[in-house]
Amino acid sequence: MLAAGERDRAGAVLPEDGLRRITDREFGLFQTLIHGTAGISLGPAKKELLMGRLGRRLRQLNLTTYGAYFEYATQRHPEELVHLLDAICTHETSFFRERYQFDFLEQQVFPLWKASPQPWRIRAWSAGCATGEEPYSLAMTLRHHFPPGSGWGLEVLGTDLSTRAVERARAAIWPVQKAKEIPVPYLRAFMLRGTGSQQGMMKAVPELSECVRIERLNLNAEAYPAFGLFDLIFCRNVLIYFSAEIKARVVQRLLSHLAPAGLLFLGHAEGLSGMTDQLYGLSPTVYRRADLPHGDPRTPPRERS
Repeated sequence: MLAAGERDRAGAVLPEDGLRRITDREFGLFQTLIHGTAGISLGPAKKELLMGRLGRRLRQLNLTTYGAYFEYATQRHPEELVHLLDAICTHETSFFRERYQFDFLEQQVFPLWKASPQPWRIRAWSAGCATGEEPYSLAMTLRHHFPPGSGWGLEVLGTDLSTRAVERARAAIWPVQKAKEIPVPYLRAFMLRGTGSQQGMMKAVPELSECVRIERLNLNAEAYPAFGLFDLIFCRNVLIYFSAEIKARVVQRLLSHLAPAGLLFLGHAEGLSGMTDQLYGLSPTVYRRADLPHGDPRTPPRERS
C-alpha cells in the first residue's frame, strides 16, 4: 500500500489517510450498486458519508481507490458485498424511541386485546431492528402486559440488513448508559447489570431473550422468508432511505405479513401518502388494513394457529 505523500499510478499525491478521494464516476457506481441491492438511495450530498463509511474497509484491504474497492467487491470477491452493506447501514436507535407509539399500544390496543375471550400468541416484528433496542422494547412492553401464566404467548422477530447489527442484537448486551432510556419498572424486571469483564454493560434476562429471535433480512429482497403473520409490525426510520418505488414495494411486502387486524408502525418522518390505499391511519404513524370488517379497527384477530 502506498504511503501518504507518495504518488499513485495516475500521478496523484495521496492524502494523509492514504486514500484518494472518490470520483464522481466511482460514486455513481456505488449509488447504482447500493440502490439495486439494498434499495438505499444515496444522493449527491452523501458522497462524504460514503467515503467515511467505506474508508476503513479500504485501508483494511490495502486499497487506495474506491474504484479498486468497487471492482474487489463486485468482480473478485462478491462475498465482500456483505461488508460493504454493513458499512453503509445506519444503526442509530434507542430503547422506547418514539414513546408515544408505546403509549398508544398500552392505552388503546392492549385493553381491547385483554378483553378478548380467548388469548392468543402475540407476534411482533421489528423490521430494521439495528442493534436490538426496538425488538427488546417491544418484548418488555408485551411481557409486562401479558406475563407468563396469563395464557398469552409472545414472539418478537427482529430483522436487519447489517450482519454486525444482527450479531449485536442477538447478544442482547448494551452499554449500561442506555438504561436511562428504559422505564424503571421494565429496567428492574428485564435487565441485568454486568459485573467483572461485563462491567459497564447490561444484558436482557434469559426469560426475555427466549421471546426474541433476530435474523438478517434485506427488505429489498424479491421475497421474504415464510415468517407468517404479525399482530404488530414496526418499520420505523427505514423507509426514508428508499426511493419512492422501492418504498412502495417494501410496504406491500410488509402488508403480506400483517394479520387482518394487525397494526403497522412507521417513523415520525415517514408517511404512506400516495403509496397505498390498503391502509387506514389510526394516528399519524399507526396504520391498520383498510379492508378490515366494520367494527373497532383495533379489535383482536380471531384465534389462529
